[in-house]
Amino acid sequence: MKVFKFGGASVCSADAIRNLSNIIRVQESDFLIIVVSAMGKSTNALEHILDLKYTGNPYQVFLDELEKYHLGICSQLFPAKHHPVYQSIDSLMISLKLSLENEETNFNRLYDRVVSHGELFSTTIVNAYLNSVDLKCQLLSAQEMIVTDSNFREGKVRWDLTKKAINEKLGNRTRGYYLTQGFIASDEYRNWTTLGREGSDYTAAILASCLEADSVTIWKDVPGVLTADPDQWPHTSKYQSLSYGEAAEMTYYGASVIHPKTIRPLAVKKIPLLVRSFLDYHTEGTEIMDIQHEQLEPAIIFKPGQCLISFQVRDFSFINESKLSLIFHLFEEFNIRVNMMQSSAISFSVSVDNPDSKMKNLINSLSGEFDIFYNDQLELVTVKNYHPDLLPQITANREVLLEQKTRKNYQVLLGKPVESNI
Repeated sequence: MKVFKFGGASVCSADAIRNLSNIIRVQESDFLIIVVSAMGKSTNALEHILDLKYTGNPYQVFLDELEKYHLGICSQLFPAKHHPVYQSIDSLMISLKLSLENEETNFNRLYDRVVSHGELFSTTIVNAYLNSVDLKCQLLSAQEMIVTDSNFREGKVRWDLTKKAINEKLGNRTRGYYLTQGFIASDEYRNWTTLGREGSDYTAAILASCLEADSVTIWKDVPGVLTADPDQWPHTSKYQSLSYGEAAEMTYYGASVIHPKTIRPLAVKKIPLLVRSFLDYHTEGTEIMDIQHEQLEPAIIFKPGQCLISFQVRDFSFINESKLSLIFHLFEEFNIRVNMMQSSAISFSVSVDNPDSKMKNLINSLSGEFDIFYNDQLELVTVKNYHPDLLPQITANREVLLEQKTRKNYQVLLGKPVESNI
């Protein structure tokens, strides 16, 4: 049994969905679970609509555009206007409108309810198409299989309940194609939840782990896991294979090709993870598995939109364990992830994603204890398995605000380009 995951770019149009069906048709698997994300930029569109609703601004025109987008894809795949998929899309639109009209005061709960519709639209259309081209497929609800706690927008999986629900749906099956949604779930009270932004990879890993699948394949618009983003670095190559540990570290430092939570459930069960191109699906990609590396080509990971925050003591009493404990307690309370940190005698500095309301709450909470300074709009660059001669190329003509080296990894927080005096 295999698990395939298709992201938004791989189902963004009628041609993309036809391509998806071709990929499924040529795979040698009698038992396949297909996980699909929202189409194209639908999640972004739903977030924008929700923000407009919550701020009291008109959103109907954007809702109409979203409906038109999905119906446009349907019209190319199902020319017959009496096809039942149109009634299904209409029902989902009614559900979406009712969710938006709800007077829910908990924004995160409403977010999950509204944004989950993106995956419901996409799987409804993909399922209808696969069956129309003789790839007999059964649509299953991820909200009936993936059970989380009630931490809306970042649901933590209840593994005991999830494994039970997944095996009730699929545990006795030995063949067939089954389609479900990525990213979305529900808590034990049947409230809709989500697994965190871009969480469809994680859905595939959860299903594979609970069913002990032979492999998981993530279909992307890249040929595999690359040594760097080709848009940001001129010389890149593809890794043929990676260990679970190397892949996990890359996701931790910001590599976007795989969702950070994906690796662990697969590594525990030693289930291989393949990253392959849906644009050239006959070629091999990158296989992530239980291996050891003797030497690995450096990986360069760019993480823009960073903020450097420094907490400085006022009485020269030094940054000690109690002060660090206070800072980290509030980072956890406000759910702020630290991407890089560095301590000196009287100050502690961290790099985090650019400040939002959570960051303002943190600064307000600590301003009585520390003098706080920050710079934003920075870029964090991580080089795994670095070569010393590579580092000057990374920092060339850039302001260096923070820098760290270990035996294998190099991190630097960069500001704006430095103007030349020549």
